[in-house]
Amino acid sequence: MDFRSSDTVVGPQHADLLPATAATAVKVVIVGGFGVGKTTLVGSVSEIRPLTTEETMTQAGAGIDDTAGVERKTSTTVAMDFGRISISDELVLYVFGTPGQERFWFLWNGLFEGALGAVVLVDTRRLEVSFDVIGRLEDRGVPFVVAANTFPESPAYPTEELRAALDLPPEVPIVACDARTRESSRDVLMALMRYLYHLSAPAVH
Repeated sequence: MDFRSSDTVVGPQHADLLPATAATAVKVVIVGGFGVGKTTLVGSVSEIRPLTTEETMTQAGAGIDDTAGVERKTSTTVAMDFGRISISDELVLYVFGTPGQERFWFLWNGLFEGALGAVVLVDTRRLEVSFDVIGRLEDRGVPFVVAANTFPESPAYPTEELRAALDLPPEVPIVACDARTRESSRDVLMALMRYLYHLSAPAVH
C-alpha cells in the first residue's frame, strides 16, 4: 500500500499539526463509483500530505471490478484516502475517500461513523456507476451533494437533466468540479457545508 504520509518520518511534521485556533472538526466522506476521481479530489484539497491506500491493479480483479470507461487505470484505493482542510481559523474538515469497487464497500460502515455528510463524485460519461452509491447513502439517511467531475470529452449536461438521470430530489445540490484543482475541490466541500447548515437551520414558520 502507498502510505505516502509516513515515508521515513517519525511523528507528525510541523505542517501536519492541527492549527492551534481550530475549535471544531467535522468529518465528511467522498464517495463514488470506481475511477471517478475520489483520490484525486482528496489529494488536491488536502493541506497536509494525504494518506492513500492505493494498490496496483492486477489480474485478480479481472471479471470482478467493472473497468469499463477507465481501462487505463492502473491503481485503486483498497481501504481509504484521508486528508484535512481548514475552512476557517476555527473549522477543520477531515476528508475521507472511500474505495470505489463494490467488493470493498464493507469498509463503508467504519468510514461513515461520525460523518456529518458526503460528496458523491460522478463521471458524466458513466453515470450508472453512481446509482448504487447514491442508493446506499439514501438508505443510510446520509445528507450529500453531487459533484460532476470534469474529464476530457465528458459531456456537460444541464443540472436538471443530471438530477433526472440520477433520480435526485430537488433539494440535493449538484455542482460541477475539477477534482484536480484545489480551488474547485474546496468549492465542492463548501457546497456540502452550506447544505448541511441549511438542513440544520430551524424552519421559519
